[in-house]
Amino acid sequence: MKHHVKDLELAPSGRLRMEWAEREMPVLRQLQARLEEEQPFKGIRMSACLHVTTETGNLARVLAAGGADLVLVASNPLSTQDDVAAALVSYYEIPVYAVKGEDNATYYEHIHAALDHKPHLTMDDGADLVSILHKDRREALGNIIGGTEETTTGVIRLRAMAKEGALEYPIIAVNDALTKHLFDNRYGTGQSTMDGVIRATNVLIAGKTVVVAGYGWCSRGIAMRAQGMGANVIVTEVDALKALEAVMDGYRVMPMLEAAPIGDIFITATGDINVVDRHHFDVMKDNAIVCNSGHFNVELNLLALAEMAKEPPRRIRPFVEQYHLPDGRTINILADGRLVNLAAAEGHPSAVMDMSFANQALSAEYMLAHASELEKTVYSVPEAIDQAIAQIKLEAMGVKIDVLTEEQQRYLASWQEGT
Repeated sequence: MKHHVKDLELAPSGRLRMEWAEREMPVLRQLQARLEEEQPFKGIRMSACLHVTTETGNLARVLAAGGADLVLVASNPLSTQDDVAAALVSYYEIPVYAVKGEDNATYYEHIHAALDHKPHLTMDDGADLVSILHKDRREALGNIIGGTEETTTGVIRLRAMAKEGALEYPIIAVNDALTKHLFDNRYGTGQSTMDGVIRATNVLIAGKTVVVAGYGWCSRGIAMRAQGMGANVIVTEVDALKALEAVMDGYRVMPMLEAAPIGDIFITATGDINVVDRHHFDVMKDNAIVCNSGHFNVELNLLALAEMAKEPPRRIRPFVEQYHLPDGRTINILADGRLVNLAAAEGHPSAVMDMSFANQALSAEYMLAHASELEKTVYSVPEAIDQAIAQIKLEAMGVKIDVLTEEQQRYLASWQEGT
């Protein structure tokens, strides 16, 4: 079996950590039992470009149990957990191409390896796999039935492709599912991002001014967790409605250029480019900490910062690089500007990824059943899948909810009854 992982001897550790994560993934466990029996993915080649974590490892096991012929590659050069990659190869015979810290050339070699698999289904996180497929590997498009996309940044890219008529097959935006973005993006990103900042720096959050760029669901979670740890939170936004909501949620809102001189810690999660740019670095206070929790490191203009610095950055801690500026100030960049929650920590807790990855598996199953009816565009996760996942999750948590009576259902369906 072809693969590229750091060290197969790490496999025992990876298997144990996957078992630990699985404890809090009851939806995926229940789904595995059905897929294993029904084999909906039998004969289907899948190429998945995802963060290679313990939770992803459990998703890969579920897909393989359902019959999928799966190849897994990393969707970010710094997010791979090497012991999980080794465990998937050694114990579960799933080809994995992922090494934490791989350079860009290796990263794209791995994506090409996934496309060499000639997939029927793609499973992406950030749309790099789909992008390379459409730009450089168009000969592989003939095998494609459909795909899924995990995250906000990827959905934005795919919708841009669909708008231009460039998208060659239907894709389900898993990120659109309520059981994904309301929980994974908000609670998962919030907790794991602050975990990454603390693991990388060991700084006290209480009393610090934390600047959160953007106020989508990921940024809301980051702002909420930072505030809960005692930070003074500033939100920057370009969308008036989101900015208004941030104000009503109790945060200060201002342009990044006004926040730059007063922030202690900066966290971006917008999906856009150069959110923290040269003119922001130019006015930051000494020892400012800057990191990103959006999908790509382009949110921070690190080329500009390198040009501003009087010497190459100094790595003072495993995930902290110091840039010394000619005026004596120091800017600290975490995790090379990549996803700080995955590079410097372990990513989202398994309890929220349980729902996200159940959406992935069920959306892949739906795509196989309905691809012939779908156009070459981006679709939301069907509401029935969302509701089913929420119900299973509640049951696993021991939470019961009310059920409408027939009288209540008739009332809600009628326009004739009022006060």
